[in-house]
Amino acid sequence: MPTPAEIKTALRDAGVEIYRTRGDVVHIAERVRENLLMDSGIFVEAHGPKVGFVVRAQRTDFPGVPDDQLFERARKYGAAALPRGFRESGSALREVQDPGDAERTIDTWCEVQFEKAVDSIEGAISEIRFALTLDRSSAPQ
Repeated sequence: MPTPAEIKTALRDAGVEIYRTRGDVVHIAERVRENLLMDSGIFVEAHGPKVGFVVRAQRTDFPGVPDDQLFERARKYGAAALPRGFRESGSALREVQDPGDAERTIDTWCEVQFEKAVDSIEGAISEIRFALTLDRSSAPQ
């Protein structure tokens, strides 16, 4: 089983940008929007090892839609990964707080996590590259 430091080195050597490491989980950096803000919805966990990603439906995009329907919308985004061996590993409702006022919720995200076991760092890199191609956040059509 590779260590987080070994995973980070291999990812950097493959041109993958690291967002952060928490324990034995290395989070992949993603540039979002034109202002170059970074986010991370893809990760490699050394224990396992496995690759995972999170998809979400945001309540502000679909006002009045019940949570169960938002979770189903998010699951549809992750469905493209099922034929590759990814499986749903959990779901959560996440409230997004106003950075200037912790008492104020500015959005609620219905998130679904998908994971896949990998047998090598090369396999992890391949799955990360795949996950980076997925649209993982819903938007109204």
